[in-house]
Amino acid sequence: MTPVLFDRALLRARLARARAAGAEDFLLTRAVEDLSERLSTIKRDFARVLDLGTPGPHLAQALAAPGRTIWRAAPSAALVGDGAFLPLVADEEALPFAPESFDLIVSALSFQHVNDLPGLLAQARRCLKPDGLFLAALVGGQTLSELRVALVQAEAEISGGASPRVAPFADVRDLGGLLQRAGFALPVTDTDVLTVRYANPFRLFADLRAMGATNALAARSRKPTSRRLLMRAAEIYAEKFADSDGRLRATFEILFMSGWAPHESQQKPLKPGSARMRLEDALKASRKG
Repeated sequence: MTPVLFDRALLRARLARARAAGAEDFLLTRAVEDLSERLSTIKRDFARVLDLGTPGPHLAQALAAPGRTIWRAAPSAALVGDGAFLPLVADEEALPFAPESFDLIVSALSFQHVNDLPGLLAQARRCLKPDGLFLAALVGGQTLSELRVALVQAEAEISGGASPRVAPFADVRDLGGLLQRAGFALPVTDTDVLTVRYANPFRLFADLRAMGATNALAARSRKPTSRRLLMRAAEIYAEKFADSDGRLRATFEILFMSGWAPHESQQKPLKPGSARMRLEDALKASRKG
């Protein structure tokens, strides 16, 4: 049975509240721009596209093009937004689509909050047509590393322990294996690390609330965070992570992963033992050249 890491109903509610209040979307904008640029280098026509779980219409809007039909599967009705796409509400963990429905499946900053990422990838793979492309961006493990340190140390000092407060995000080294396990061909993963500087930790806290990105862990403490804890965490943050001008660093990591639904036209690795030259001979030849 898949462990429940996230309170997804709470997450959807917080995302909807942030969107209604005017969400802070600099991180989502960065991810959408990068995904759009990556797609622009692929000389293919993707006629049927699914935007899966992106917490705003940014990606579906960016990919709109003549001759292309885009389905936007939003986490809730409040997050669908407006644009040249077909709107629907769907849970990323239970896709309501028939096999081989899409030429392209994309997602920006959603998958870090699913409880069963391997299962989601397997479902996405089944929904792609042969030689269809899957491309996603999600929050990575280096994100908010400074805040983790400050919160853990502050809580240890005040209460002698620490409760889960920042989500356990994925590591880029794991994603390639997950893509292969889900049946994707030609998997590729990489990472982009963004450092944002703040005048004080409370500006960071405000941005996280405006992203709908505050603690939604199922194992979170139900007690309100005390002012004493927040103040001590802010002090530790300033002590450990301030630049020479006094501004504080906050790390955000975006992981990118892509894979193709298998097709006979794709490149395939050579079978073991089929090489015509020994590795030792190949290395010798390259040195001579």
